[in-house]
Amino acid sequence: MATAPRQPTKTDQLKEHLYRLISNQLRPGDKLPTERDLAEAFGVSRLTVRRAIDRLESDRLVFRVQGAGTFVSERPITKTIDFTSFTEDMHSRGLAPGSRLLDAVEVPAGARIGFALSISPADPVARIRRVRMADNTPMCLETSHVPLALAPGLLDLPLDGSLYALMESQYRIRPERADQTIRATVLEPEEAELLQTMPLSPALLVERTAFDQRGRAIEVAKSLYRGDRYSYQIAIERA
Repeated sequence: MATAPRQPTKTDQLKEHLYRLISNQLRPGDKLPTERDLAEAFGVSRLTVRRAIDRLESDRLVFRVQGAGTFVSERPITKTIDFTSFTEDMHSRGLAPGSRLLDAVEVPAGARIGFALSISPADPVARIRRVRMADNTPMCLETSHVPLALAPGLLDLPLDGSLYALMESQYRIRPERADQTIRATVLEPEEAELLQTMPLSPALLVERTAFDQRGRAIEVAKSLYRGDRYSYQIAIERA
């Protein structure tokens, strides 16, 4: 015997209304109607309103500010595990990539970076720290280490675009694969200020060692992504 389809609850109906409101009329940063106004307009309890907003918040469509109300979130960006640069990611989503250079200096590789790059700890590397942007919104705090033996003069070149494209055009180094780890973390106050969000906000820490077409380690990078704007999408198959 066929089971009758579940009828949408009042919470479902209100969530759908708010979803359409967010999609068609409101912009990121706009404030939603108050719980009281929504309850009166739809003839439901404030608990029902709260549940609908909870669902929108879990979908990262809205965020709450205590004492101020509920606001529309910036649209999140989903990245696949494919080996692409930040610039390529943003272009593929119709967003304008950008960078704010924090510093670019020559430093000794040190034990950890030297081991990852298969060079001596005393060998020089370019350390490049940038805030990566999407449509002028800070998205990621990125620190890259590149061996200067492979890319002499790198620090004298413009560093506001794709580092991988620059390495390919100037040094014929083509990044082809990477070893990468991703873990959850929170933003320290200085990091949060650079990314224009709140201290202790959730973040994704991505650590990567990139290799070129000859199998050489060409970069060790640490990227700190805003957790409210970025997520990773992984396609998996059963063995």
